[in-house]
Amino acid sequence: MAGRNARSGQAALEFAMIYAAVLLPLTFGIVFVSEMYWVWHSMVEFTRDGARYASTHCWQSGADNVLSYMYANVPGTIDRNQFQGTGSAQIVVQYYQRDPATGQLSAFAGCSGNCSVDCVPDSVTVSVTNYQFLRFVSYLHLPPIQMPSFPTSMPIESSGCNESGNCQ
Repeated sequence: MAGRNARSGQAALEFAMIYAAVLLPLTFGIVFVSEMYWVWHSMVEFTRDGARYASTHCWQSGADNVLSYMYANVPGTIDRNQFQGTGSAQIVVQYYQRDPATGQLSAFAGCSGNCSVDCVPDSVTVSVTNYQFLRFVSYLHLPPIQMPSFPTSMPIESSGCNESGNCQ
């Protein structure tokens, strides 16, 4: 009878050791990777939304309209503090024009005014740079994970101007 009780205690001890050494870290790892992919997907959708906005609204030399739209619409799944104040994340908007002779894209030089039907770039790229994944890794005292730049490019779909040339 004494030997049987000793073996059942041994099984409980082995389960506790396996749980602490394998199952618990594996569970935290799955949660960590899942949350990182969720934020990754949110960042991709965020840049797509910004590129859609930029491709259908007026071109402005500093892309202020696109930046203000994006800063106002940062998804809740993304760490908003990185986009506000002294945060490290930045939104980059670049407009391009196609060279009629070669067909190559180059940086859009702009026009004298901000919005006109004669001053329309051919494409836009919106990206988020310097974003760091900070959730969950801070609990484990790990360094932040630097996320890629998430660029999204789209052709310009309209000038964003009405018939009188006013920006919409």
